[in-house]
Amino acid sequence: MQTIVVINAGSSSIKFSLFDVRGDTLELELHGQIEGIYTAPHFVARTAAGAVIAEQRWPAGSELGHHGALEQVRAFLRQQQDGRQLIGVGHRVVHGGPQHARPERITPQLLDELQAFVPLAPLHQPHNLAPIRILLDEMPELPQVACFDTAFHRSNPDVAQRFALPARLHDAGVRRYGFHGLSYEYIAEALRDCDPAAAAGKVVVLHLGNGASMCAIDGGRSIASTMGFTAVEGLPMGTRCGALDPGVLLYLMQHDGMDAAALEKLLYQQSGLLGVSGVSSDMRSLLASDAPGAKLAVDLYLYRIRRELGSLAAALGGLDAIVFTAGIGEHAAPIRERVCRDAAWLGVELDPVANAAGHALISTPDSRVRAWELPTNEELMIARHTRDLLNGTTN
Repeated sequence: MQTIVVINAGSSSIKFSLFDVRGDTLELELHGQIEGIYTAPHFVARTAAGAVIAEQRWPAGSELGHHGALEQVRAFLRQQQDGRQLIGVGHRVVHGGPQHARPERITPQLLDELQAFVPLAPLHQPHNLAPIRILLDEMPELPQVACFDTAFHRSNPDVAQRFALPARLHDAGVRRYGFHGLSYEYIAEALRDCDPAAAAGKVVVLHLGNGASMCAIDGGRSIASTMGFTAVEGLPMGTRCGALDPGVLLYLMQHDGMDAAALEKLLYQQSGLLGVSGVSSDMRSLLASDAPGAKLAVDLYLYRIRRELGSLAAALGGLDAIVFTAGIGEHAAPIRERVCRDAAWLGVELDPVANAAGHALISTPDSRVRAWELPTNEELMIARHTRDLLNGTTN
């Protein structure tokens, strides 16, 4: 049995999934993660049905780091071989820059190119690349495939990728890239199964999680996104500020003496829902809180979604459906309800019973614009790309 492993490495965790290749089908066999790899490591693995099959904790203060954490994952996966043949490892890589518009086989040269994009995605890129580099050094014969979160948005028209800056800066790579592309690509494909007409038409997908963005998709192709040069633009997020007048940064530099490191910490780690609320970056906590700051953070979050939805509908020149996905989008019914109520002017008519029950279709039969709640699956998308590239069938 041939298998593909998918790795999604973050700053303090490594998530993994193992897929068996069964003809044209990829079947999830197990998945898990090791988190707190620099503080209090915790490893857990589950079957596809969610049953825990392995778990280990290390004492507080322990530090495995990415190398130790990856070795823990590898040791576990070796125990699960049972006649399986590992044919490749697929990785989520947040930033592929302007040139990388499709998945690619990892080479030392490609790894060096991707390293150059670390300043554009400092919370993600270095940690995405860490396990790739380790495996490339220790198992150079093992095929590895990089799948880019920016690739899906390379179909955006040139005017949608440009800032109103001198052309030399655009040519040097200062442009709108967009992110969460693997999620949007999966949803665009999943929508074909449940709403073919909408999938062939004009759709706005709301990827609402700790990182949040929205994407306008026309006929299955991305034409605009709320995220731009970095993954800090657009909607307010868990700890990221979202859209911000660049004059604010000049003010903070000139009047508060903040340097680049301090600004980066402010924008990426101290802002968003956490900064506005003063309570939490977790939407569940904010919805359950009576604190005025919590209500304000939720209201601001929804206000920005409302504005961006109008903007993306304008970019599309119409709207056939909206789709909620990711952690908040899939699980926070009150957020979906308020977004749909705000979008009534666009033709969205919410079915409150279906929404509360977590149904896939949450709009009424008479709604001119349909509203869906669909779970995303970036890991499966990465596994598909890895299989197709290794088989030589990537478009």
